[in-house]
Amino acid sequence: MSGVVVHLPQGCSGADGGEPYGGPVTLRLGPGEAARFGRGSSTVPVELRLADPAISRLAGEIRVADDHWQLTNHSATHSYLVENPEGAGEYLRVPPRRAGAPVPFEFSRVVLPTRSDVTVSFQVFAPDHVYLDPDAMGAPWGRPTVTAYSLDETAVYFLVLVALCEPRLRDQSRVAVPTTPQIVERLRGHPTCGTLTARAISSHIDYLAEEKLRIGAPDLREPGRSERRNGKREEIVGLALRFGLVREEHLTLLPPLTGAGGRKRQSMR
Repeated sequence: MSGVVVHLPQGCSGADGGEPYGGPVTLRLGPGEAARFGRGSSTVPVELRLADPAISRLAGEIRVADDHWQLTNHSATHSYLVENPEGAGEYLRVPPRRAGAPVPFEFSRVVLPTRSDVTVSFQVFAPDHVYLDPDAMGAPWGRPTVTAYSLDETAVYFLVLVALCEPRLRDQSRVAVPTTPQIVERLRGHPTCGTLTARAISSHIDYLAEEKLRIGAPDLREPGRSERRNGKREEIVGLALRFGLVREEHLTLLPPLTGAGGRKRQSMR
């Protein structure tokens, strides 16, 4: 298992003195590892600092198991919500003092109640979900075969992957991989992706590269980071197309093409 990625986006850690608090934070946890969240203090260190005064110094803990993650709520009064942003309103409530609640979602948003109008939340990308080989189902011997690349075709990250691969699937040529703004625009007409931001798209691309497809992540802090980011996208598209993870039939998941160019390409197919 590749572990869990916990991401606290810019501006989502609450408000300190009326101003948005803190920058983005990304943590990577392996099986058996844990991260604590809350307001924290000099005597109560936390990995994710959340600024709202309604949040406890030690509000809760994330712990990673082999194939899922668990949420412990240390609050004596507040429930926390774990939302599935890709599940049409699906969520679970973790009540006060609940220890080790298992979370089944592959992509989750943990939301904590606050006293302000600034949302306090963070995102958790779960370990790879394991799918059994259908040809081995019911076999009475040995361990079943699992898939090399565990991709959920109903997830938003898969739509991002299809959008990345679309130009080459349509033209069968070495055209440029779409940029983040182009993907935002391409998915704007999708019923579940119309509000996706460039930052969210970048997070999905990082998740695909580092967790799902296990492509080495370059250090984007060094000079030339733009070129390396484009190189990572090229690797994602190349791997997805070589192994047939994205195929022509997946293009139907995207919103219909609009404009003369889109009509022309559709009429040629």
